[in-house]
Amino acid sequence: MFSWIEKAVLAMSSLRILSGTIEIMAALIMIKLNDVSKALVVNSLLALVGPFILLTTTTIGLIGMSEKLSYSKVALILIGVSLILYAVRK
Repeated sequence: MFSWIEKAVLAMSSLRILSGTIEIMAALIMIKLNDVSKALVVNSLLALVGPFILLTTTTIGLIGMSEKLSYSKVALILIGVSLILYAVRK
């Protein structure tokens, strides 16, 4: 069915679709709960999903491009992702 799409791209886009679906479901749950404190808990749980999806899609992309990238470029990308995660946590 998707033989013309690279496996890494398909995996990355599937994870992003899953992430978007989780975000939409969380928004609907917040509306259904209709309580600020409960909505804040749901929102906090989303804070766990975002970095996981970021790391996973980045890892898949790096593995897919591993033959094309030098070690220094991979290191720079990993440092950049680490800085993003550090900034989000602070």
